[in-house]
Amino acid sequence: MKVGAPAESRPAERRVACVPETVSSLVDAGLTVHVQEGAGRHAHALDAAYRAAGATVTPEDPTSESDVVVSVQPLTLDQAGLLKPGAITISFLQPANDRELLEVYRDRRVTSFSFDLLPRVTRAQSADALSSQALVAGYRAVLVAAERLPRFLPMFTTAAGTVPPAKVLVLGAGVAGLQAIATARRLGAVVEAYDVRKAAGEEVRSLGAKFLELDLETQSGVYASVQSEEFLERQRELIGEHVAQSDVVITTAAIPGRKAPVLVTTDMLKAMAPGSVVVDLAAESGGNYAGSVAGQETWVGEVLVHGALNLPSSMPVHASRLYSRNVLNLLKLMIADGSVRPNLDDEVLNGCCVTHDGQIRKELP
Repeated sequence: MKVGAPAESRPAERRVACVPETVSSLVDAGLTVHVQEGAGRHAHALDAAYRAAGATVTPEDPTSESDVVVSVQPLTLDQAGLLKPGAITISFLQPANDRELLEVYRDRRVTSFSFDLLPRVTRAQSADALSSQALVAGYRAVLVAAERLPRFLPMFTTAAGTVPPAKVLVLGAGVAGLQAIATARRLGAVVEAYDVRKAAGEEVRSLGAKFLELDLETQSGVYASVQSEEFLERQRELIGEHVAQSDVVITTAAIPGRKAPVLVTTDMLKAMAPGSVVVDLAAESGGNYAGSVAGQETWVGEVLVHGALNLPSSMPVHASRLYSRNVLNLLKLMIADGSVRPNLDDEVLNGCCVTHDGQIRKELP
Protein backbone atom coordinates (compact mmCIF):
# COMPACT_ATOMS: atom_id res chain seq x y z
CA MET A 1 0.00 0.00 0.00
CA LYS A 2 1.13 3.52 -0.78
CA VAL A 3 1.35 6.27 1.81
CA GLY A 4 1.42 9.71 0.21
CA ALA A 5 2.73 12.91 1.79
CA PRO A 6 1.86 15.92 -0.38
CA ALA A 7 3.41 19.35 0.10
CA GLU A 8 1.20 21.48 2.32
CA SER A 9 -0.77 23.98 0.26
CA ARG A 10 -2.64 25.92 2.92
CA PRO A 11 -1.34 29.48 3.47
CA ALA A 12 1.63 29.85 5.84
CA GLU A 13 1.83 26.13 6.68
CA ARG A 14 5.50 25.17 6.92
CA ARG A 15 5.25 21.78 8.61
CA VAL A 16 5.28 18.41 6.89
CA ALA A 17 3.41 15.28 7.97
CA CYS A 18 6.19 12.80 7.29
CA VAL A 19 9.91 13.27 7.93
CA PRO A 20 12.70 10.92 6.76
CA GLU A 21 13.05 9.14 10.11
CA THR A 22 9.39 8.09 10.09
CA VAL A 23 9.63 7.07 6.42
CA SER A 24 12.08 4.36 7.49
CA SER A 25 9.59 3.00 10.03
CA LEU A 26 6.77 2.90 7.48
CA VAL A 27 8.97 1.15 4.93
CA ASP A 28 10.02 -1.39 7.56
CA ALA A 29 6.31 -2.04 8.18
CA GLY A 30 5.89 -3.07 4.55
CA LEU A 31 4.45 0.16 3.13
CA THR A 32 5.72 2.27 0.25
CA VAL A 33 6.01 6.00 0.84
CA HIS A 34 5.64 8.70 -1.82
CA VAL A 35 6.63 12.26 -0.90
CA GLN A 36 6.08 15.28 -3.11
CA GLU A 37 9.23 17.17 -4.09
CA GLY A 38 9.99 19.97 -1.66
CA ALA A 39 7.35 18.86 0.85
CA GLY A 40 9.83 19.05 3.71
CA ARG A 41 11.86 22.06 2.59
CA HIS A 42 10.65 24.41 5.36
CA ALA A 43 11.42 21.74 7.95
CA HIS A 44 14.87 21.24 6.38
CA ALA A 45 13.94 17.70 5.37
CA LEU A 46 15.60 17.41 2.00
CA ASP A 47 14.43 15.27 -0.89
CA ALA A 48 17.74 13.38 -0.79
CA ALA A 49 17.11 12.45 2.85
CA TYR A 50 13.68 11.07 1.95
CA ARG A 51 15.19 8.97 -0.82
CA ALA A 52 17.90 7.69 1.52
CA ALA A 53 15.17 6.65 3.98
CA GLY A 54 13.43 4.62 1.30
CA ALA A 55 10.77 7.01 0.00
CA THR A 56 9.93 7.73 -3.62
CA VAL A 57 10.08 11.48 -4.25
CA THR A 58 7.65 12.56 -6.95
CA PRO A 59 7.34 15.88 -8.78
CA GLU A 60 3.55 15.69 -8.62
CA ASP A 61 1.14 15.58 -5.70
CA PRO A 62 0.91 11.86 -4.76
CA THR A 63 -2.66 12.16 -3.46
CA SER A 64 -4.41 10.55 -6.42
CA GLU A 65 -2.14 7.46 -6.39
CA SER A 66 -2.05 6.89 -2.62
CA ASP A 67 -4.01 4.51 -0.44
CA VAL A 68 -3.24 6.59 2.63
CA VAL A 69 -2.66 10.37 2.51
CA VAL A 70 -1.05 12.09 5.49
CA SER A 71 -1.02 15.85 5.91
CA VAL A 72 -0.95 18.50 8.60
CA GLN A 73 -3.81 20.69 7.41
CA PRO A 74 -6.93 19.15 5.88
CA LEU A 75 -6.69 18.45 2.17
CA THR A 76 -8.09 21.07 -0.17
CA LEU A 77 -11.31 20.35 -2.04
CA ASP A 78 -9.29 19.86 -5.23
CA GLN A 79 -7.04 17.31 -3.53
CA ALA A 80 -10.02 15.53 -1.98
CA GLY A 81 -11.53 15.13 -5.43
CA LEU A 82 -8.43 13.20 -6.49
CA LEU A 83 -8.60 10.61 -3.72
CA LYS A 84 -9.15 6.98 -4.58
CA PRO A 85 -12.50 5.60 -3.46
CA GLY A 86 -11.85 3.97 -0.10
CA ALA A 87 -8.63 5.90 0.55
CA ILE A 88 -7.58 6.87 4.09
CA THR A 89 -6.60 10.37 5.22
CA ILE A 90 -4.93 11.51 8.43
CA SER A 91 -4.71 15.20 9.38
CA PHE A 92 -6.11 17.85 11.64
CA LEU A 93 -9.77 18.14 10.67
CA GLN A 94 -12.65 19.86 12.46
CA PRO A 95 -16.13 18.70 11.40
CA ALA A 96 -17.67 22.07 12.29
CA ASN A 97 -15.26 23.99 10.05
CA ASP A 98 -14.76 21.58 7.15
CA ARG A 99 -18.27 20.50 6.21
CA GLU A 100 -17.84 20.78 2.44
CA LEU A 101 -14.66 18.70 2.60
CA LEU A 102 -16.40 16.01 4.66
CA GLU A 103 -19.15 15.78 2.07
CA VAL A 104 -16.51 15.07 -0.59
CA TYR A 105 -14.96 12.43 1.66
CA ARG A 106 -18.37 10.88 2.21
CA ASP A 107 -19.20 10.78 -1.49
CA ARG A 108 -15.83 9.19 -2.31
CA ARG A 109 -16.18 6.73 0.58
CA VAL A 110 -12.97 8.02 2.14
CA THR A 111 -12.04 7.00 5.68
CA SER A 112 -10.73 10.13 7.37
CA PHE A 113 -9.08 10.46 10.77
CA SER A 114 -8.66 13.71 12.67
CA PHE A 115 -6.16 14.48 15.41
CA ASP A 116 -8.60 17.13 16.63
CA LEU A 117 -10.88 14.30 17.80
CA LEU A 118 -8.30 11.86 19.14
CA PRO A 119 -9.60 10.41 22.44
CA ARG A 120 -7.70 11.59 25.49
CA VAL A 121 -6.85 8.12 26.75
CA THR A 122 -3.53 6.59 27.74
CA ARG A 123 -3.26 4.39 24.63
CA ALA A 124 -3.58 7.45 22.41
CA GLN A 125 -0.94 9.63 24.06
CA SER A 126 1.82 8.78 21.59
CA ALA A 127 -0.46 9.92 18.75
CA ASP A 128 -1.69 13.07 20.49
CA ALA A 129 -0.80 15.73 17.94
CA LEU A 130 -2.79 18.43 19.74
CA SER A 131 -0.45 18.06 22.70
CA SER A 132 2.76 17.83 20.68
CA GLN A 133 1.92 20.97 18.74
CA ALA A 134 0.74 22.77 21.87
CA LEU A 135 4.20 22.14 23.31
CA VAL A 136 5.69 24.07 20.39
CA ALA A 137 3.08 26.82 20.63
CA GLY A 138 3.65 27.39 24.36
CA TYR A 139 7.39 27.70 23.89
CA ARG A 140 7.06 30.00 20.91
CA ALA A 141 4.47 32.21 22.63
CA VAL A 142 7.00 33.30 25.25
CA LEU A 143 9.59 34.13 22.58
CA VAL A 144 6.98 36.19 20.71
CA ALA A 145 6.20 38.10 23.90
CA ALA A 146 9.87 38.61 24.79
CA GLU A 147 10.61 40.00 21.34
CA ARG A 148 7.81 42.55 21.64
CA LEU A 149 8.13 43.51 25.29
CA PRO A 150 10.14 46.76 25.53
CA ARG A 151 11.97 45.60 28.65
CA PHE A 152 13.98 42.67 30.02
CA LEU A 153 12.38 39.48 31.25
CA PRO A 154 15.11 38.57 33.79
CA MET A 155 16.35 40.65 36.70
CA PHE A 156 19.68 42.44 36.31
CA THR A 157 21.81 43.97 39.04
CA THR A 158 24.10 46.63 37.60
CA ALA A 159 26.20 49.57 38.72
CA ALA A 160 23.39 51.77 37.44
CA GLY A 161 20.83 50.03 39.62
CA THR A 162 18.69 46.91 39.69
CA VAL A 163 16.28 46.01 36.91
CA PRO A 164 13.41 43.96 38.36
CA PRO A 165 12.21 40.88 36.51
CA ALA A 166 9.14 41.02 34.30
CA LYS A 167 5.91 39.50 35.57
CA VAL A 168 4.30 36.90 33.34
CA LEU A 169 0.78 35.55 33.80
CA VAL A 170 -0.21 32.33 32.03
CA LEU A 171 -3.90 31.53 31.81
CA GLY A 172 -4.44 27.82 31.26
CA ALA A 173 -1.98 25.19 32.45
CA GLY A 174 -2.40 22.51 29.85
CA VAL A 175 0.50 21.44 27.64
CA ALA A 176 0.88 24.87 26.00
CA GLY A 177 0.54 26.71 29.30
CA LEU A 178 3.04 24.53 31.14
CA GLN A 179 5.58 24.94 28.37
CA ALA A 180 5.02 28.71 28.41
CA ILE A 181 5.59 28.71 32.18
CA ALA A 182 8.79 26.69 31.87
CA THR A 183 10.15 28.88 29.08
CA ALA A 184 9.33 32.16 30.85
CA ARG A 185 10.99 30.86 33.99
CA ARG A 186 14.12 29.88 32.04
CA LEU A 187 14.26 33.44 30.71
CA GLY A 188 14.16 34.77 34.26
CA ALA A 189 10.62 36.10 34.57
CA VAL A 190 8.45 35.89 37.67
CA VAL A 191 5.55 33.70 36.63
CA GLU A 192 2.00 33.21 37.87
CA ALA A 193 -0.52 30.82 36.34
CA TYR A 194 -4.16 29.92 36.66
CA ASP A 195 -6.22 26.92 35.60
CA VAL A 196 -9.72 25.78 36.52
CA ARG A 197 -8.32 22.34 37.31
CA LYS A 198 -7.05 22.15 40.87
CA ALA A 199 -4.70 19.32 39.91
CA ALA A 200 -2.81 21.71 37.64
CA GLY A 201 -1.52 23.57 40.67
CA GLU A 202 1.05 20.91 41.52
CA GLU A 203 2.45 20.96 37.98
CA VAL A 204 2.61 24.76 37.96
CA ARG A 205 4.45 24.88 41.28
CA SER A 206 6.88 22.17 40.15
CA LEU A 207 8.03 24.57 37.43
CA GLY A 208 8.76 27.32 39.94
CA ALA A 209 5.67 29.43 39.24
CA LYS A 210 2.95 30.61 41.59
CA PHE A 211 -0.46 28.98 41.12
CA LEU A 212 -3.35 31.41 41.60
CA GLU A 213 -5.92 30.10 44.04
CA LEU A 214 -9.14 31.90 43.12
CA ASP A 215 -12.40 31.72 45.03
CA LEU A 216 -14.00 29.57 42.34
CA GLU A 217 -15.22 26.03 41.97
CA THR A 218 -12.44 23.86 40.55
CA GLN A 219 -12.60 20.94 38.16
CA SER A 220 -11.24 17.47 38.60
CA GLY A 221 -9.78 15.39 35.81
CA VAL A 222 -6.97 15.92 33.34
CA TYR A 223 -8.69 18.18 30.83
CA ALA A 224 -10.72 21.35 31.30
CA SER A 225 -14.37 21.34 30.25
CA VAL A 226 -16.79 24.03 29.11
CA GLN A 227 -17.81 26.54 31.80
CA SER A 228 -21.04 28.52 32.21
CA GLU A 229 -21.10 32.23 31.41
CA GLU A 230 -21.77 32.95 35.10
CA PHE A 231 -18.59 31.09 36.05
CA LEU A 232 -16.59 32.93 33.37
CA GLU A 233 -17.88 36.31 34.53
CA ARG A 234 -16.81 35.63 38.11
CA GLN A 235 -13.49 34.28 36.84
CA ARG A 236 -12.85 37.49 34.92
CA GLU A 237 -13.56 39.55 38.01
CA LEU A 238 -10.96 37.65 40.03
CA ILE A 239 -8.35 37.47 37.26
CA GLY A 240 -8.50 41.18 36.46
CA GLU A 241 -6.22 42.32 39.29
CA HIS A 242 -3.53 39.81 38.29
CA VAL A 243 -3.73 40.84 34.63
CA ALA A 244 -3.25 44.48 35.58
CA GLN A 245 -0.07 43.66 37.52
CA SER A 246 1.50 41.65 34.68
CA ASP A 247 3.92 42.75 31.98
CA VAL A 248 3.05 39.75 29.82
CA VAL A 249 -0.15 37.70 29.66
CA ILE A 250 -0.23 34.45 27.69
CA THR A 251 -3.66 32.90 27.24
CA THR A 252 -3.95 29.26 26.23
CA ALA A 253 -7.55 28.24 26.99
CA ALA A 254 -9.02 26.51 23.94
CA ILE A 255 -11.42 23.63 23.43
CA PRO A 256 -11.19 21.85 20.04
CA GLY A 257 -14.24 22.49 17.88
CA ARG A 258 -15.65 25.18 20.21
CA LYS A 259 -15.35 28.92 20.60
CA ALA A 260 -12.63 29.88 23.06
CA PRO A 261 -13.79 31.24 26.44
CA VAL A 262 -13.27 34.98 26.97
CA LEU A 263 -10.91 35.39 29.92
CA VAL A 264 -9.49 38.88 29.36
CA THR A 265 -11.48 42.08 28.80
CA THR A 266 -10.59 45.46 27.35
CA ASP A 267 -10.86 47.04 30.80
CA MET A 268 -8.24 44.61 32.08
CA LEU A 269 -5.85 45.56 29.28
CA LYS A 270 -6.32 49.27 29.91
CA ALA A 271 -5.21 48.70 33.49
CA MET A 272 -1.90 47.13 32.39
CA ALA A 273 1.33 49.13 32.24
CA PRO A 274 2.15 50.81 28.91
CA GLY A 275 4.16 48.50 26.66
CA SER A 276 2.70 45.30 28.12
CA VAL A 277 2.09 42.37 25.78
CA VAL A 278 -0.70 39.81 25.49
CA VAL A 279 -0.20 36.67 23.38
CA ASP A 280 -3.52 34.98 22.70
CA LEU A 281 -2.98 31.36 21.64
CA ALA A 282 -6.73 30.91 21.26
CA ALA A 283 -7.09 33.66 18.64
CA GLU A 284 -7.93 31.18 15.87
CA SER A 285 -11.00 29.97 17.77
CA GLY A 286 -12.36 33.37 18.76
CA GLY A 287 -9.75 34.41 21.30
CA ASN A 288 -9.44 34.45 25.08
CA TYR A 289 -9.53 38.20 24.51
CA ALA A 290 -12.56 38.93 22.34
CA GLY A 291 -10.68 41.58 20.35
CA SER A 292 -7.90 39.24 19.24
CA VAL A 293 -7.51 38.76 15.50
CA ALA A 294 -5.62 35.65 14.40
CA GLY A 295 -2.47 36.59 12.53
CA GLN A 296 -2.62 40.25 13.52
CA GLU A 297 -1.26 42.51 16.21
CA THR A 298 -3.50 45.20 17.61
CA TRP A 299 -3.05 47.90 20.19
CA VAL A 300 -5.53 48.32 23.02
CA GLY A 301 -4.48 51.62 24.47
CA GLU A 302 -0.78 51.09 25.20
CA VAL A 303 -0.98 47.28 25.30
CA LEU A 304 -0.03 45.10 22.34
CA VAL A 305 -2.26 42.09 21.65
CA HIS A 306 -0.73 39.38 19.46
CA GLY A 307 -3.37 37.16 17.90
CA ALA A 308 -1.42 33.94 17.44
CA LEU A 309 -1.86 32.12 14.14
CA ASN A 310 -0.43 28.63 13.76
CA LEU A 311 2.58 29.19 16.01
CA PRO A 312 3.81 25.59 15.63
CA SER A 313 4.35 26.30 11.93
CA SER A 314 6.88 28.99 12.87
CA MET A 315 9.13 26.24 14.27
CA PRO A 316 8.71 23.67 11.48
CA VAL A 317 11.71 21.44 12.23
CA HIS A 318 10.69 20.13 15.63
CA ALA A 319 6.97 20.66 15.05
CA SER A 320 7.20 18.40 11.99
CA ARG A 321 9.32 15.82 13.79
CA LEU A 322 6.81 15.57 16.62
CA TYR A 323 3.79 15.57 14.33
CA SER A 324 5.22 12.91 12.05
CA ARG A 325 5.77 10.67 15.07
CA ASN A 326 2.11 11.18 15.98
CA VAL A 327 1.11 10.17 12.45
CA LEU A 328 3.32 7.09 12.61
CA ASN A 329 1.92 6.03 15.97
CA LEU A 330 -1.66 6.39 14.77
CA LEU A 331 -0.85 4.39 11.66
CA LYS A 332 0.70 1.65 13.78
CA LEU A 333 -2.76 1.00 15.21
CA MET A 334 -3.95 0.21 11.67
CA ILE A 335 -1.02 -1.64 10.08
CA ALA A 336 -1.16 -5.41 9.72
CA ASP A 337 0.89 -7.54 7.32
CA GLY A 338 2.04 -4.59 5.24
CA SER A 339 -1.47 -3.17 4.82
CA VAL A 340 -3.38 -0.37 6.51
CA ARG A 341 -6.67 -1.81 7.75
CA PRO A 342 -8.32 0.34 10.43
CA ASN A 343 -10.43 -1.55 12.94
CA LEU A 344 -13.09 0.86 14.11
CA ASP A 345 -13.82 -1.31 17.12
CA ASP A 346 -10.60 0.15 18.51
CA GLU A 347 -11.63 3.01 20.83
CA VAL A 348 -8.84 5.28 19.62
CA LEU A 349 -9.55 4.84 15.92
CA ASN A 350 -13.29 4.94 16.46
CA GLY A 351 -13.02 8.18 18.40
CA CYS A 352 -11.07 10.09 15.74
CA CYS A 353 -12.71 8.63 12.61
CA VAL A 354 -14.74 11.37 10.93
CA THR A 355 -15.94 9.67 7.72
CA HIS A 356 -16.11 6.02 6.74
CA ASP A 357 -17.96 3.81 4.26
CA GLY A 358 -19.96 6.67 2.76
CA GLN A 359 -21.02 8.11 6.12
CA ILE A 360 -20.13 11.23 8.10
CA ARG A 361 -19.70 9.78 11.57
CA LYS A 362 -19.36 13.01 13.51
CA GLU A 363 -22.30 15.35 13.95
CA LEU A 364 -22.22 18.53 11.85
CA PRO A 365 -23.88 21.79 12.90
